[in-house]
Amino acid sequence: MAVKKFWTIDHACGHTAEADLSDRPADRRAGYARWLAGRDCADCWRASRQEDTEATAEWLAKQRVTEQAEAEAWSVQYRMPPLDGTDRAVAWATRCRHRLVSSAYTALVVEGTTSEAEWEAIENAVRPLTRAGWWLDQRDTDPADLPELLDAASTSDRPTENPHF
Repeated sequence: MAVKKFWTIDHACGHTAEADLSDRPADRRAGYARWLAGRDCADCWRASRQEDTEATAEWLAKQRVTEQAEAEAWSVQYRMPPLDGTDRAVAWATRCRHRLVSSAYTALVVEGTTSEAEWEAIENAVRPLTRAGWWLDQRDTDPADLPELLDAASTSDRPTENPHF
C-alpha cells in the first residue's frame, strides 16, 4: 500500500486544509504534516504578516518623524548649515549627520580623550560639508573615525570630495 499523498491538516489557527504532500519523500510526509498542524494555515499566516508589516511601517514612519525633528533641532542648536541635495536625500542625510556627529562626540569627548576645544575644531570642520551624499556615504562609519574623514574631505589639494574628479 502506498503512503498517502493528500493529508487533512488541522492547523493551530483552527482551520482545516487539505495539503498535497506528493512533492515530499514518502518517509517525510507524516512529520511534515505534524509540523504544518502546529502552524497557522496559509491564509491566517498571510493575514498576520500583513498586520505585522503595516504595524512595522507605521512604527517606522513615527520613528523617522521623531528622528527628523531631533536632527533638525540639533542642526539649529549647533548652527549646522542646511544640506544640499534632493528633498529625500537631505532629510535622510540630516538624520545621518546628527547620528554620526552625536555618536562621535560621545566616543571622542565623553568616553575618549578629546578635549572640548579639540571637539570645537571638529564641529567647525563639519559645517562646510553640506553635500547630503557625503553624509549618506558615511552613515555606517565608526564615529571615532569622524576627524580623519573630515580631514580627508577638507584637504585643500582636492577641489571636490571626489578623489577621481
